[in-house]
Amino acid sequence: MSRHNDAAKRLFSVLYEDALAFACLKAVQEVGPDDAYIAAGFVRNRYWDQLYDNNKAILAADIDVIYFDPDDATHNVEHAFEAALSSAVPDQQWQVRNQARMHEYGGHSPFKDLNDALMHWPEVATAIGVRMTNDDALEYIAPFGLDDLYDHVLRITPLVKEKDPSAFEKRLINKGWRKRWPQLRVIRA
Repeated sequence: MSRHNDAAKRLFSVLYEDALAFACLKAVQEVGPDDAYIAAGFVRNRYWDQLYDNNKAILAADIDVIYFDPDDATHNVEHAFEAALSSAVPDQQWQVRNQARMHEYGGHSPFKDLNDALMHWPEVATAIGVRMTNDDALEYIAPFGLDDLYDHVLRITPLVKEKDPSAFEKRLINKGWRKRWPQLRVIRA
């Protein structure tokens, strides 16, 4: 089995075994935007938390749902999806963002697709999304691959390193990741 397949298999196993993760993925598949993924800390944290016995109960502050629709990039659509997801899985903080408009926050050219948008995220292991298909299989999108997630590495993405490396440093400190995951390897290069 290739390293790529092993990493995906392990990630999917962690998500399938987590009842809340499964319910959230199912909700996005049923009521979320077309071709939407749950991304960022929801995916990364669950994978890395399972490496530490004492972190199993730590939940993400919010559930980031991403999709790409250049034809309707209004906030109203995102809020409607958040409301639908909150009804499907209550007591969670849903954050739905159409990546077709997120370029505005970094002064970038419009993103071409989800893959392009994820390449602008701060860390390689954060730029991963997972979704459930109609047959309850899982698939992922990860423009940088899964190696950093699998290897427990926090690495700055090339674009952020070039444009705003201080954002990476601020997130590292403010999020408390080294305390949460003491064996985390941080790579700034």
